[in-house]
Amino acid sequence: MVQGKVIRFDEVRGYGFVAPDSGGDDVFIHVNDLEFDKRNLAVGAVVDFAVEDGDRGLKASTVTLVTPAPASALAPAMASAAVGSGSAAPAPAFLPPLSDVGSRPDGDGPSERELAVEVTEVLLAAVPTLTAEQVLATRGAFVAVARSHGWV
Repeated sequence: MVQGKVIRFDEVRGYGFVAPDSGGDDVFIHVNDLEFDKRNLAVGAVVDFAVEDGDRGLKASTVTLVTPAPASALAPAMASAAVGSGSAAPAPAFLPPLSDVGSRPDGDGPSERELAVEVTEVLLAAVPTLTAEQVLATRGAFVAVARSHGWV
């Protein structure tokens, strides 16, 4: 089992991503793999999970809740779930504090982790129909370009 922190979860769509404490790529998490009520899951929650190679990349399975998300993270997620289907996509409800995702030692620009979190949020807000595979591939390519230019 691996432990990690949920960095994105959309209760309406039933999926998100968890960042393993041991590092590495974010892992796709789906509501069907939760061993608890999805309403108890929000950004900032700590979960234990098994990592599987899915058809579209790494996937969490047998997900159990270790530490619930802070109460402040649950309220925006519930509010965004109430948005009508005819409305414009809501802005991302929560981004982890920068201190949670790490920063570059020189303090000059975002870390790769910060950029990856931000790109994930932008992609999902702009194109909510993207699959997890598409998000991870696009984000990976974007971060690789940023790394090659020394931006992160």
